[in-house]
Amino acid sequence: MVRKWFGSLVNRAVALVVVFVATSAVVIAAIGWLLSRAELEDMAYGQVETIAGMVARELDLKLSERLDVLTLVAEGFPSTEIVLENRARVLLRNQDALLQLFDATFILDADGRLLAASPASYYVPGFNASQRPYFTDLVSRMSPIISAPYITVIDEQPGVMVAAPLFDANQRFIGMIGGLILLQGDNFMSEFASVRVGQTGYLRLITQNGIVLADGLSGEVMVPVSKSSPSLLQAMSGFEGTSHDHPGRKTGTITGYAQMALVPWFVAAVWPEREAFAPALRMTGGFSWALLAVVSILAPLAFWIFYRLLAPLRNLGVQIYQRHTGEREEPVSEVGGSEIRNVAKVFNQVRQERDEIFRSLAEREAFFRSLTSNAPIGIVHTDILGRIEFVNPAFLDIVGRPEDWLRHRYLIETVASEDREKAMKGWRNVLVRRSFFRSRLRLLTHRLPGHVWVDVITSVIDLPDQAIGTITAVRDVTQEMRFERAIREKQQRADSILDVLQEGVLMVDTEGAIRYANGAACSFLALDDDCVGHNFFESVTIRHDNEELLYETFLAGDEIDNRYVTLENLAGRIYDIDLTMLHLRRGERQERLVFVLRDDSERRREEERLSWEATHDALTQLLNRRAFTASLLKALADAPGQPVPAVLMMIDLDHFKPVNDEGGHLVGDDLLKRLAEVFKQAVRQSDTVARLGGDEFAILLPACGMARAEALAESIRAKVQALKIEHDGRQFGVTVCIGLTPVSAHDNGPKEVMARADEGCYIAKSRGRNCVVSIALPDEGDRP
Repeated sequence: MVRKWFGSLVNRAVALVVVFVATSAVVIAAIGWLLSRAELEDMAYGQVETIAGMVARELDLKLSERLDVLTLVAEGFPSTEIVLENRARVLLRNQDALLQLFDATFILDADGRLLAASPASYYVPGFNASQRPYFTDLVSRMSPIISAPYITVIDEQPGVMVAAPLFDANQRFIGMIGGLILLQGDNFMSEFASVRVGQTGYLRLITQNGIVLADGLSGEVMVPVSKSSPSLLQAMSGFEGTSHDHPGRKTGTITGYAQMALVPWFVAAVWPEREAFAPALRMTGGFSWALLAVVSILAPLAFWIFYRLLAPLRNLGVQIYQRHTGEREEPVSEVGGSEIRNVAKVFNQVRQERDEIFRSLAEREAFFRSLTSNAPIGIVHTDILGRIEFVNPAFLDIVGRPEDWLRHRYLIETVASEDREKAMKGWRNVLVRRSFFRSRLRLLTHRLPGHVWVDVITSVIDLPDQAIGTITAVRDVTQEMRFERAIREKQQRADSILDVLQEGVLMVDTEGAIRYANGAACSFLALDDDCVGHNFFESVTIRHDNEELLYETFLAGDEIDNRYVTLENLAGRIYDIDLTMLHLRRGERQERLVFVLRDDSERRREEERLSWEATHDALTQLLNRRAFTASLLKALADAPGQPVPAVLMMIDLDHFKPVNDEGGHLVGDDLLKRLAEVFKQAVRQSDTVARLGGDEFAILLPACGMARAEALAESIRAKVQALKIEHDGRQFGVTVCIGLTPVSAHDNGPKEVMARADEGCYIAKSRGRNCVVSIALPDEGDRP
């Protein structure tokens, strides 16, 4: 039914117009949708990044405010341990204003015992926090802290402890005061979870260890974060910015990340893709209805117009049929549009020429027979069914049959049975496609061995309106094949020798086409086993000293003996090659180039290994002093164009010699390797970590800024202090002195920058070690 409907030119034209209009409209709509989607995506990126940054700064402000208030309260507490134990509850009641900032407040003595709690319902008799991470962290630092999230003893609710140490008049630690922020309490954390990005977007607060502190979608807290999002894993490593996760899926989102400065947490602002791109989807739906309305009006109108235009064509078809059957003697009428008139005119001319062709056909046949009688190759003429109508004497000599026996037999009967299927298929293609058929076949003969090998070419005898038969030329090639077989056997022996070689050997002509290649050469080119015919220089890229060698260079240059180059094939694999190139028949018509390719990768890998060892510390696998100096030189060169300065961090280990003396050098080496891992894991991928020698390390932080560098240095100092190694029942560990200084365009060289950072280390040692000291640029004044 559908095929019959499309048999009408009117219907085809209508369908073409409708399809053209619909396709044009869809293309325009698609382009508009893509452009609007791109614009919406840029706007969404900026919005979620702004929201994440504002929320992160707000959370930092709120935590900083609570930390400062708690520190101020701690400074006003009694100066003796006895007074603290006896009046803890009274003192805490006097600080009821803290409950405006915290869900609960506590006072603990120096041993971690709970002395007082507010509200009183939070007091747990006999509770001891000495093993709690926040208490041990406070004792080790002796400074105000914001703890990592933990499960409290109060109904096992998750929370964060903000704590400040209490000291007596002699600056002896006598206890702590802490404020508890419940992650699911009625506080600013619940306000955070209720913030929305658009209508369905939400916020998440996550630690860099992968623990969810607040989730505006699920409401879950203290659960591990899902590792399915690559951007979330990057944010856990310090990434800030915007990411488009799972684009095109139902769960696709646009997420902005912002790191918090006060604590190792980050904020994720998540906006579902379906909401961000909703305006573009609504525009597409409206356009679809408009397109349907246009097509509904256009299709009937186009049908009526084309029906009127093609009416003369229908009349022309009737007249042509009558002319063919003899009902009409006069030429067809040339009326209608210009195209229809041209068709009628051409038909009348073709009909006239056909009559003239039939009149001359007899004359041409007589000429053909006289011409082919003395031809040196066999010629056979068959009708449209493949029956022989004429053969010349040369064909009779080839098959050894008389003409009377061959006439009116099918030509396929003279072909050996092994080749008949191929011959029949080729002969049919000649008739259907009006093409040529070339092949090598065996024809039956009375002479031994019963057949002869021939090259045949068959063409159709084609009149303007029909085929009337075929003409076949036959040449005996039996003797030629004997010579070809002998040459082929010699070639096969040579190929066998070359194929066992590990070196790739190939020969190309002056156009670059491969005329011969052994298996090793094809392997280098990542082509099939038979790579003959491919263009060698389109299949590979050859470079020497970072310069690409073109085919013209080889063709016009001298022969090459043992030149080391790199060869990259179409599969992207790169080989280190020892190349040899020879000219054959230079300047002649059959000029050839022979290439010998030897794999030199092993030697070059050894050179790369030696180069790596020259720039890295063998024990820690970090960069050594020479490589680090090169990186610092680059940072100095880039400093004038950097809006945020790079920062140099010098790290000097405290009391490392006792580790070697008491635990042995193996323990010392193990400690150095673990410290190297701590440094590498604490920094970004763009940062440079090096061991300058002995117990001295350095870290270069490009585009970091002093504020973030100081926070990172404090984190490294704490991690190093917490690192302990067990050996023979003893624990070994060290602390660090860290000096920080910005890298300035006014620095005269690496020595000047490193001297400032070293000065920070010396000041840190003079202050009792295990601390961080920042050294400003000379024109900003000296400040520790």
